[in-house]
Amino acid sequence: MSTLEFRGVSVRVGEGRRAFTAVSEVDLVVPSGKVVGLVGESGSGKSTLARAAAGLIPVHSGDIRVDAARPGSLGIQLVFQDPYSSLDPRMTVGASIAEAVPGRAGRAAEISRVLELVDLDPRIADLPPAQLSGGQRQRVALARALASRPRVLIADEITSALDVSVQGSVLNTVRAVQRDTALTMVFISHDLAVVRYVSDLVAVMHLGRIVECAPTDDVLERPRHPYTRMLLDSAHRLDADDEAALDADMPDPRHPPAGCRFHTRCPSGPLIAPGRMLCEVADPHAGAQARPHHVACHYADSR
Repeated sequence: MSTLEFRGVSVRVGEGRRAFTAVSEVDLVVPSGKVVGLVGESGSGKSTLARAAAGLIPVHSGDIRVDAARPGSLGIQLVFQDPYSSLDPRMTVGASIAEAVPGRAGRAAEISRVLELVDLDPRIADLPPAQLSGGQRQRVALARALASRPRVLIADEITSALDVSVQGSVLNTVRAVQRDTALTMVFISHDLAVVRYVSDLVAVMHLGRIVECAPTDDVLERPRHPYTRMLLDSAHRLDADDEAALDADMPDPRHPPAGCRFHTRCPSGPLIAPGRMLCEVADPHAGAQARPHHVACHYADSR
């Protein structure tokens, strides 16, 4: 079991004039053997943070560490969202998994082990991905990540591309794998119901920053940040039009507002309470570590 730490991590994406800071000064600890659910709207920086942790994009500043070790061979594996593009169609399931198995000895046994771990019949190792369903492919992708014996696993929206009818079975597999291996995990999703089901803690991300982080029940039943409350309200409606409205209202991440990045949408900020001009000029991120839930809000205890 290993602890994953993000220490003041910032990530820039794009080139030249189009470059911008997609993740800004993120501090987050994923405790050993626990699952942290990372939630937020599209464009909040969740996947960018995941790719930086996996070494797929460079960190602009700050550190990502596993058990206090600096970046290098951190043992972090990332499972991607789309099960139809994550596997090479020219390779059998077994060949794809074999690529991730350290060393040459015992590969067949290891392929069988990880397939059984994700609730798949080892005999599918001889099949190409085209003969598998979306849910089976996603389990194979998970098995391939596990075959490398990672210290940390990051699952990036791994159920969002699946039919509702198979999402539950994949989530059950994730829970069973984490229970059996005690693996440290980051589970990224925009679906709060999914996050509640699999996560020990929840971190809420908005415009490149963590705005709230605490045990799952505390965040989802007693949210302190108005953005978290807004996400919960929209989840209760479960309406595509609501999600579209949220996306439409989000500021351009290339040019985030000054002060609190949420103040232009905040239902308890200066738009509603004119006396709260502090939100427009002062960044609440600076004092977040000292507040309950590490909440990045000047008025977290007020409504």
